[in-house]
Amino acid sequence: MATADEQIRVSDRVKRELDRLRREGESYNDVLERLLDEDGAGDFYDGFGRWSDEEAEGVCEGRRKSKEKQKQRMRGRAEDAV
Repeated sequence: MATADEQIRVSDRVKRELDRLRREGESYNDVLERLLDEDGAGDFYDGFGRWSDEEAEGVCEGRRKSKEKQKQRMRGRAEDAV
């Protein structure tokens, strides 16, 4: 493998995921190449546009409600601890 003259920035979350997927002796480039070559990986845009606007709104609303319930549970635990 030739050395690259460029670097890319990734978020901490992406780096942690790459570390988790990294096999012994693999470079980050090796991990990315393996993941990109896997069958079924598909194109990044393959999943876009599969939901109608209504379906997407329903998912967003469900996520919002779930996050609010989680906040309420955390507030309840904080109050119990006092």
